[in-house]
Amino acid sequence: MSEIKPVALVTGASGFLGRHIVPALTRAGWSVRRAVRSPEGTDGEVVIKSIGPETDWQAALEGVDAVVHLAARVHYKNEEHAVQLYRDVNVDGTLHLARSAAMAGVRQFIFISTVLVHGRSNDGRAPFSESDAPTPRGLYGTSKAEAEAGLRTLARDSDMKISVIRPPLIYGAGAKGNFALLTRAVRRGLPLPFAAIRNRRNFLSVQNLSSFILHRLAHSDPASNFEIFLLADRERVSTPEFIACLARASGKSARLFGIPPNLLSAALRVMGRQDMQDGLIGSLELDISKAIATGWQPQVTLEEGLRLAVSDQEP
Repeated sequence: MSEIKPVALVTGASGFLGRHIVPALTRAGWSVRRAVRSPEGTDGEVVIKSIGPETDWQAALEGVDAVVHLAARVHYKNEEHAVQLYRDVNVDGTLHLARSAAMAGVRQFIFISTVLVHGRSNDGRAPFSESDAPTPRGLYGTSKAEAEAGLRTLARDSDMKISVIRPPLIYGAGAKGNFALLTRAVRRGLPLPFAAIRNRRNFLSVQNLSSFILHRLAHSDPASNFEIFLLADRERVSTPEFIACLARASGKSARLFGIPPNLLSAALRVMGRQDMQDGLIGSLELDISKAIATGWQPQVTLEEGLRLAVSDQEP
């Protein structure tokens, strides 16, 4: 007789996170149902053209034990329609999926939120922790905070166990955004003006995220239906230290020179790169003691995670 495997529905399965988390679930003995926007011809896929308050999840959720909700609206340049789009996808779409999952008898729901529900920086303050009141910045952070609040309410009236994960910048093979920009610059030997920055930041390797998701699916708290976790690698490093580590992983030398942080901030604002200013100059430290207290341990160090990230090998 063949073993009956538990079934996980993964949204955003074809994105950066999904391309790592789906194989990790499969290796751990899960049968994965991949929610994708267009057919890819792979086993276990279910086409969900868009995520919103009217999405029909019935067929996708049939027989599912756990949902890992990775999909989200992250960037949208048309400000006129951005607010509604973030609400439709990140808030109403998430809550509609969670309600549909609860009605279908799904036992666990993993929601990838963001540390931005706390703000963009904790300069001059203690590391962020789960007990801090949310102070989200920007449409993305605000939409995630609103989704979390809705999930907390849903958990009170449901038997489904909901875990919210708030990560900082997630890096790994195939990552985009600031990490991809830094990697290209380091590989090309471009001089970078970050030597004078004295901040402290947490980052998260996609391997450590995957391992925590697996751990949470295997060890949910029977006494609570709703838990929030801040998650990151153990190491806290400055931006120049992170770049130096990235350079070593790439087999390159970091070419760093110093510009006073206030001048660098002003230049990035003028260039319209507020995201880079927030992500590279300020401090962003997370207290991950709650995640550690569950029995989970980071599987890779920062050095190891960066070597995997620049290997260009998808899992």
